[in-house]
Amino acid sequence: MQHYRSLADVSIQNAWLTIGVFDGIHRGHQTILKQLAAGAHQNGAPAVLLTFHPHPAVVLAGRDIKLLTTPDERAALASSLDVDAVITHPFDRSVADSSAHEFMALLKQNLGLSHLLIGYDFALGKNREGNAQRLTELGRELGYTTEIMAAVSDESGVISSTEIRKLVSLGSVDAAANLLGRPYTLSGPVVHGDGRGRRINIPTANVAYPESKLLPANGIYACRVRLGADLYAAATNIGYNPTFTPDKHTANVEAHILDFDRDLYGETLTIEFISRLRDEAKFNSVDALLTQIHADIDETRRIITLSSG
Repeated sequence: MQHYRSLADVSIQNAWLTIGVFDGIHRGHQTILKQLAAGAHQNGAPAVLLTFHPHPAVVLAGRDIKLLTTPDERAALASSLDVDAVITHPFDRSVADSSAHEFMALLKQNLGLSHLLIGYDFALGKNREGNAQRLTELGRELGYTTEIMAAVSDESGVISSTEIRKLVSLGSVDAAANLLGRPYTLSGPVVHGDGRGRRINIPTANVAYPESKLLPANGIYACRVRLGADLYAAATNIGYNPTFTPDKHTANVEAHILDFDRDLYGETLTIEFISRLRDEAKFNSVDALLTQIHADIDETRRIITLSSG
């Protein structure tokens, strides 16, 4: 799978294409990408996803959007669904101000666009004038066919990245996982912390996360941690360690990996959030904190054992 960082870098022929932010590659996105890949490959064509970074709302509305997936995570997930190429195109004012005709003509030129697969409510171009009807009209002019998919819903309603961000920000990682079709994850290198965990015999891996990523709500979580091809249970704290550093303002992500004792500095961990155990709390003594941590570890072991069974 090829991951391109701009349309200017791409020269593809006869592409079957879908377009959108696709943040999270949730169950709705997965349905679109599976249908795209199946149709493209039946017709001997490449399946291509065009996505954008930063999130268009950052440019159009000045919003601070924290992402469910980084561009590289998005590309890897798309690849797992048999997409042949992902283009993460920079979203800026020039893209925002392009007409639908200008943008689709560019896609025809760079991708040899032959088939466009979009959701029913998709729109592009200045003032979102390139809705499904307009893109279908442009297809007849520019020489591509258009396929429009209905929204993917479950018992809670239409599956959306916005709803998943809300759930993650509230700490409802199990509900978010249901909409994503997999656990919510954070990945990053293990960096040096203050070493306090090891001094109290509860060593933790301090994970440096991308600034663009959405953190689950502060608290303690039962998690799985992926290290290379191996998976481990971990009790993970997100927060400020109020017992020791009450004035801290940048949240740490610290994973205590169960039944594990190895130097991980510099290695990359992926944390899969399975269930939220409790809020972060300030304790009156180290002994009280340790009692609670051991209870968290026991509960993590129980939950991860059940989830893996």
